[in-house]
Amino acid sequence: MVVMMMMMMMMVMMMVMMMMMMMMMVMMVMMMMVMVMVMMMMVMMVMMMMVMVMVMMMMMMMVMVMMMMMMMVMMVMVMVMMVMVMMVMVMMMMMMMMMVMMMVMVMVMMMMMMVMIMMMVMMVMMVMMVMVMVMMMMVMMVMMMMVMVMVMMMMMMMVMVMMMMVMMVMVMVMMVMCDDDDDDDDDDDDDDDDDDDDDDDDDEDDDDDDGHCVLFPQ
Repeated sequence: MVVMMMMMMMMVMMMVMMMMMMMMMVMMVMMMMVMVMVMMMMVMMVMMMMVMVMVMMMMMMMVMVMMMMMMMVMMVMVMVMMVMVMMVMVMMMMMMMMMVMMMVMVMVMMMMMMVMIMMMVMMVMMVMMVMVMVMMMMVMMVMMMMVMVMVMMMMMMMVMVMMMMVMMVMVMVMMVMCDDDDDDDDDDDDDDDDDDDDDDDDDEDDDDDDGHCVLFPQ
């Protein structure tokens, strides 16, 4: 009996030990994962520094590209925009593929992982650049539209001024014609009538009735 009891105790102890070992293994694996994550963070930091330098280079390139774009015509711009959209779509697909690959690779090896991160950063930068270029092109198109509208407004103003000038000339001519008629009427009245009282009355009448021009009352 005692031997049986001893055996049972041994078995239980063994089981407990096994459980403990398993727990330790799991803990170790978890720790390894954490370490890997920390390493990844460090690598990402370094990559970001490199990316900043790359961005500066790309900015210079973009200035050159912008100068080239200025030379292009509207039609070419539209075509380029279409191509850009296609490129962005392709980039997105590539990035999705990269993400899946990275998930698998993390367990396998860190070196491949680093390369992938670099590739991904490059891809992101390219997409960002394309987006910025598209935005700039949109802005340029809007600016051109604004200039066209301004020119149209100027033309309209010129036409309006010309019309105003013509109207002014016509009004002046009408005024002169009406004045001549009034003067003639007054002279005729003065010649016909001799009495002073009658002259005064006639003058008042002329001012009220005859002096009015048909088109433009004075």
